[in-house]
Amino acid sequence: MNSRPKNSYILAGVGITSVLLLANKGNRSRLQTLTAKIKNYLPYKYNKQDETMMKTGHPHPQDTGDNNMVSEGALYSVNYFNEKEQQ
Repeated sequence: MNSRPKNSYILAGVGITSVLLLANKGNRSRLQTLTAKIKNYLPYKYNKQDETMMKTGHPHPQDTGDNNMVSEGALYSVNYFNEKEQQ
């Protein structure tokens, strides 16, 4: 008639063990390399960064469409501010 659940003890044991193992910098670096290797095995859509995320904040000078969009966005806020000031 044991009324205490064993799952909580197992979860606490796993948590404490992981904290103790990751307290060492060498173990942390091994875990990081392991997760990087696992990440390389994942399919393409989960592994690679989105192209828009790569371009964010760093538009290519010859990409006229992107540059026009950026300039229009910058002008929108300036025009909005000027309209508010003129009213």
